[in-house]
Amino acid sequence: MSEKNTEKKESFIHKLLTQNPVFGLYLGICSTLAITTSLNNALGMGIAVMVVLTLSNMLVSMVRNITPDDIHIPVYIAIIATLVTVIEMFMHAYTESLYTALGAFLDLIVVNCIILGRAEAFACKNPVGASAKDGLMMGFAYTCSLLAMSLIRQILGTGVLSLSNPFTNQVIFSLRLIPKGYEISILTAQTGAFFTFACLAAAIAIYKESSSKESKGKKD
Repeated sequence: MSEKNTEKKESFIHKLLTQNPVFGLYLGICSTLAITTSLNNALGMGIAVMVVLTLSNMLVSMVRNITPDDIHIPVYIAIIATLVTVIEMFMHAYTESLYTALGAFLDLIVVNCIILGRAEAFACKNPVGASAKDGLMMGFAYTCSLLAMSLIRQILGTGVLSLSNPFTNQVIFSLRLIPKGYEISILTAQTGAFFTFACLAAAIAIYKESSSKESKGKKD
C-alpha cells in the first residue's frame, strides 16, 4: 500500500512539473511575470484562476453537446468572462487591497491561455467530473508556479517573507530571512521577473529531459 502511495505521489509530482502550464507549456506567462512580487499577490491570482478554470471547465462540459461548432469559442469566452466578472466583484467588495494590487490582470484572466486552452482541449470533449478535476489540477499547477516565482523574488528581493489576510489586511506573519543590505533588489523589478522565470523554466526543462532519457533507458 505504501509503495502504491509513493508511486502515486511521484507520478503527481512528475505531472506537476512536466505538464506545468507556466514553466512546462509556457502559458499564462504575462500575469506570472507581472504579479509575482509578493506571496499575497500570487495566492490571490492563483486562487482566482483556479476557481475560474474549474467552474468554466464544468460549464463548458455541461453545454458541449448543445453548442454549435461555429460559435463554441464565443460561448466559452462568454462563460469565462461572466465568471471573471463575478470573481472581480467579490474581490473588489471584500479584498480591496488585493484587488488594487492585481489591477488589470484580473480582467486579463478572461484571455488567459490556460483557461481557454483547457476549455477547448479538454472540457469540450469530456464529462463534468473529469473536466472539474482537470481544471482543479491545472489551476493548482498554475498557483504553484506563481508561488515559486513570488517566494524567490520576495525573499531574495526584499529579504522578508510575509503574508497578510486579504480580507482584513492584518499581517499573518513577517519574517526577515536576509539581513538588510544583502537583498538583490533587482529581483523585484521586471528584469528580475524574467531572470527568475528563465531559471525555473530551465530547471523544469532539464528535469523533463532527464526524465525522458530515464524512461527510454528503462524501455531499452
